[in-house]
Amino acid sequence: MQRPEIAALLAYVDRLDPTRAPQSKAAAGERLEQWATLLDHVPATAQHPDGRHWDASQVAARYIATSPYPIKPSDIGAPWETYRADVVGRHHDPAPPVDPDNEAAYRAALRNTRQAVAVGALAPAPQHAIEGRPSPIRAQRDAEAARRLAALGDYVPKTVRDQLAQYRPHRAQRERLAAANMPDPLDVECTWCGATTGQPCRARRIAPGTDAIGYRAKKAPHPCRVEDAQAHHARRKEQETAA
Repeated sequence: MQRPEIAALLAYVDRLDPTRAPQSKAAAGERLEQWATLLDHVPATAQHPDGRHWDASQVAARYIATSPYPIKPSDIGAPWETYRADVVGRHHDPAPPVDPDNEAAYRAALRNTRQAVAVGALAPAPQHAIEGRPSPIRAQRDAEAARRLAALGDYVPKTVRDQLAQYRPHRAQRERLAAANMPDPLDVECTWCGATTGQPCRARRIAPGTDAIGYRAKKAPHPCRVEDAQAHHARRKEQETAA
């Protein structure tokens, strides 16, 4: 603030709290000199593009309304430093248009830019995200996972499907493998038990007394089916890479 702005601020303070106003011109001049020196870096007002607003007179009025103690320069300077830190903290310094080898000029340019942002003369510079190039391998893997999930079908909402996973362990496992783009044994037939594609492996069961032969679904596929699925998955990846 310039000296006239300080004088106007002090006159406003005296109107709000006349009992603490200086009783002589000498005391008033001494107070003006002190405040002008200590608040030289604090603006009277600052309007920012995002709608935030700094007003030293409002800070003074708020202090007088809430504190029983006489107002001091620090009661204006401290809130300004907090306000300034918040504004500048939202600013990400762009490279100033000066020679970076000239350290003094470079630092001065950064300091001037930050001060301009603090007082509202410049809008804070946003931080730009680092944009990476999409990985074709990742995109291909995601597409293959989506294809496999689509082939499994999706006739219930995901929330319902997640709740049913414990009752449909084979399908839940297939969905997990498809999402991770890993080999799925149920993508191939089992050469051991003859289970067809999409069906779990079977274990033979003989009923006591009648010798009737039945089959039950196994929790885990036969090892030969796992190996065949790995080979099938590897061949598919090779074909996609070649394409």
